[in-house]
Amino acid sequence: MASNSLTSLLSLLLILSTLPSISCQLGNWRLLFDSIGLVAMHMQLLPNDRLLTFDRTDFGPSNLSFPNCPSNPLNPNPNSQNPNLYQSTTYFSNPPNPNFYPPSTDSSSSIPPNPNPNNLYPPTTESSIPQNPNPNFYTDCTAHSLLLDLTTLSLTPLSLLSDPWCSSASLLPNGSLLQTGGFGTGDRSVRLFSLSSLSWTENPNSVLVRRWYASDQLLPDGTVIIIGGRRQFNFEYFPPYQQNYQLFDFLFLEETNDPDSENNLYPFVHLLPDGNLFIFANTKAIIFDPLRQNPTRYLPEIPNSVPRNYPSSGSSVLLPLNPNEPSRAEILICGGAPRGAFLLALHNSTFLQADKTCGRIVPTDPRPVWVMEEMPLPRVMGDMVILPTGDILIINGASSGTAGWELGQDPVLNPVLYRPYRPVGYRFETLNPSSIPRMYHSSALLDSFGRVLVGGSNPHIGYLFQNVTYKTELSLEAFLPPYLEPALDFLRPRNVEVGVGSTGQVQYGEILPVKFELDEDLGFDVEMCIISPGFFTHSVGMNQRMVRLSVLRVERVGPVEYVAEAVGPGSAEVAPPGYYMWFVLHGGVPGKAAWVRVLPSGAFS
Repeated sequence: MASNSLTSLLSLLLILSTLPSISCQLGNWRLLFDSIGLVAMHMQLLPNDRLLTFDRTDFGPSNLSFPNCPSNPLNPNPNSQNPNLYQSTTYFSNPPNPNFYPPSTDSSSSIPPNPNPNNLYPPTTESSIPQNPNPNFYTDCTAHSLLLDLTTLSLTPLSLLSDPWCSSASLLPNGSLLQTGGFGTGDRSVRLFSLSSLSWTENPNSVLVRRWYASDQLLPDGTVIIIGGRRQFNFEYFPPYQQNYQLFDFLFLEETNDPDSENNLYPFVHLLPDGNLFIFANTKAIIFDPLRQNPTRYLPEIPNSVPRNYPSSGSSVLLPLNPNEPSRAEILICGGAPRGAFLLALHNSTFLQADKTCGRIVPTDPRPVWVMEEMPLPRVMGDMVILPTGDILIINGASSGTAGWELGQDPVLNPVLYRPYRPVGYRFETLNPSSIPRMYHSSALLDSFGRVLVGGSNPHIGYLFQNVTYKTELSLEAFLPPYLEPALDFLRPRNVEVGVGSTGQVQYGEILPVKFELDEDLGFDVEMCIISPGFFTHSVGMNQRMVRLSVLRVERVGPVEYVAEAVGPGSAEVAPPGYYMWFVLHGGVPGKAAWVRVLPSGAFS
């Protein structure tokens, strides 16, 4: 075995010595679909290796038709690229569902008690939003949502009627997707996508106020906090806090609102390992206690005064959590647009250069400070994706302008790799470019194969394919980071199975077996991590997080078979209950992840 290990080591050194001459050592691109039929404005990876994506519903037909759909007299050609053809219909009223939101009887609540506990639709005090359980929706013979099986690459169109444009979401502990808010007919909707039925259930008037450009965060007890939205300086919970329809004021969002351009929409929200939330909007950050519903302290303002939230649209990520430092968390925020850039682009067609800086802060430190760095390229409307190596991929976006229709210019085609653990000045690396601009309304996420799926881009009100600088983009690509280089396949773990009986169920702090296979002898370190599948839209990756795991020992049990002992995440504050991708890395090279479910504990289970 020692001889074989030496051979493997020599092979690796030989391969690594030649990598600079291999073009794909800076990543590679694969076109999966020239067209999926709609713009991948919102993207969510599901625990069964299916990609759920959806667009707006209020602009007319998409390019994805339902099979056997009755002909539409107003649109004889459902595949037409004419966004102006649609017909209206009355949306069905969902049957009463007393379990969807528990009834409220607390007279002290800021929202009046529900006089009808069997009514799905809670009352509201916001006079600008009428109670209307039967709104009108635009429908046609085309789909505005789809499901893509990543194993077979088969597409399934899905019926989605309420408008989820610029909405928010969180994967629940049972694997269902909670999808909240949107625009117009969908601004107070709650949609649930079931992992078992693979279909949408739509529930209008089920959040207390309109939620457009809000952020959702899963909490340790499995509930979801829904924060902000346009002209909403408040938050609420799903299910409602203590079973009350209660709306909570959030002055921080009022303090960070720019009256002329907002710059605090889609606030960055990250769950810290002590159960508090890091919340960032515009240029400011706070630590927030979601149990007591108040800030615990204000953090220093990020230097240089560049707004980072929509429409200035930088991006943020919680850097990987480490079991050796269980209480430490670090946040990275990159890109954005100078103050005033939105109005200059909107009124003067003047497109200022996007920001090049990144800020890092350790909010769990007693006296946290921002450490600033500079990216190789300016970027606005970028996405930040955590890779199983712990590196951060910065991808998509533009180098001038802001988010908004026709407000961005100069696409950034090159992704950038950020290696958080290298010294300052050596962390960024520019990777191979795509040929497809990914501007406003594009998204990117990590899949269980270790690829980054990239789709969307539509800076126009409707679908436009000709006579525009940046056409509506219906394609779907996969970016292959450098660790997917075929020359490294001999290091790559295969057939990963987790848990006793390979059930994939994980308890907090549990020591559990992990099986995997290697083509070569074990000659390098074995590492493991779990990554939650986040919800990605508008440069925000809601609920994205990576937790490194302790590996106690690794034993060879067959010609290519190995069994390791690993320790599950320490608490629900570190890893909220739900589904995760469990990656095994050998010599820094990940294999395909196994899906696991971190089980809730206590009364919630």
